[in-house]
Amino acid sequence: MKRANIYKKTLLLAAVTGLVFTSCKNKPNQTAEVTVKEEVVKNEKPNIVLLFVDDYGWSDIGYRNQTFTTPNLDKFKKESLDFNRAYIPTPTCSPSRLSLLTGKEAIRLGMPRHIALDKDNPDAEYNLWPSDPVQMPSRNYLPLEEVTYAERLQELGYYNMFIGKWHLGHPGRYPKDQGFDAEYGTTNSGHPKSYYYPFFKQEDDPRGFLKSGVKEGDYLTDVLTDGAVNFIKDYNKEKPFMLSFWYYSVHGPSIGRKDLLKKHQDAGLEGKYAHHAAMVEAMDESVGRVRKALEEKGIADNTVIIVLSDQGGAYTNAPLSGGKKGGNTLGEGGARVPLLINYPGVTKANTETNVPVQSIDIYPTLIEIASGKKCEDTQINGVSLLPVLKGETLEKRNLYFFRSYEDQYAAVMAGDFKLIKYHSGTYHLFNVAKDISEQDDLMGKGLQIEEELKNDLANWEKEAVPVYSK
Repeated sequence: MKRANIYKKTLLLAAVTGLVFTSCKNKPNQTAEVTVKEEVVKNEKPNIVLLFVDDYGWSDIGYRNQTFTTPNLDKFKKESLDFNRAYIPTPTCSPSRLSLLTGKEAIRLGMPRHIALDKDNPDAEYNLWPSDPVQMPSRNYLPLEEVTYAERLQELGYYNMFIGKWHLGHPGRYPKDQGFDAEYGTTNSGHPKSYYYPFFKQEDDPRGFLKSGVKEGDYLTDVLTDGAVNFIKDYNKEKPFMLSFWYYSVHGPSIGRKDLLKKHQDAGLEGKYAHHAAMVEAMDESVGRVRKALEEKGIADNTVIIVLSDQGGAYTNAPLSGGKKGGNTLGEGGARVPLLINYPGVTKANTETNVPVQSIDIYPTLIEIASGKKCEDTQINGVSLLPVLKGETLEKRNLYFFRSYEDQYAAVMAGDFKLIKYHSGTYHLFNVAKDISEQDDLMGKGLQIEEELKNDLANWEKEAVPVYSK
């Protein structure tokens, strides 16, 4: 496996051969000359760094909850635009990645759940979930024909580096098959067996990450951050880059780095909560190290940084209700996530917005940042966030949600109101601006918005949700 620009030996090999291999859907492999220069290569187009954290709750950040130690994210918030109401259309591992990559609601591609392969039938296109009351099939991979932001950025002259958790398919459907030029730390696993080496089972590591120099005592978040820092430090191409760093952390198993775990235990946290707080702090250290690498490279002023999570946390998400588990994942605690963006020269420092947005909006935003033009892609469901980054607003629209694990399965949000729907016929209606904890159910209170949202959601389901023959 090639890990371009991760290790110096790889960089030297590229310098000697003068060749870098890239691939793009429907195009033959191409070669390009590489000129190694001592000085920093300045690009007019901004570099982009996307830090995508796993299971990182909206409340699990120092400036919202002092239980957590996140000095780097706290500092980043003061320098960035903070989206208070950012959401995931299908808040769970694989669908959240699909939506981020394609700008599409995951249910439209038939993925209402995470990938769950049957070892007896690993090539199965769909899986079923035992507790799903309607037994809806869910796709086991991102179809190769789908256009990703990496492929679009590649067309716009960007080099795409992928680090970390993929969870959208096995070899043949990996990042390098979907527009990324290089990948590091990618495995078949949705989570490690341990955050300490050896991290993964051998059979889940077809690209040989466990043979890349990692060793006993290494902590996974730190190893992947080393890869990101080395990529930035050694990057020398005369084209801008996008670094997609998709963390495995803070997904379980909750295993904190030992020094940080002791720190939080000494502060009074116990059991899994101490481990979780330690994992959050290790992730925060990672964010700081990536930012420091950009500064030392001299490119921080021309690099857009995006921090996002794939769904709510597995533990308490107070004051939000719900979370990753427990049957209320479409509650604010499960679907609302941290989103901070710093676009030098565009975003204003230490600002916030309450405009409701979704992760499907990242795709067109990236295209517009990279191209300097309006995104004209017609296959996507998201809208560009550039107006919000510039201090403007977006046209009013509904945001839709869908999962297929349990009784609760769909929701629609219009402005401050959110309607949640259950297979059993139950509905809940909340004003999440006034009632962030979703404790005051407005169903049956005579509000006009109740019937409007019921109709909107029913019509969207007819249009967006695939119908499967039995």
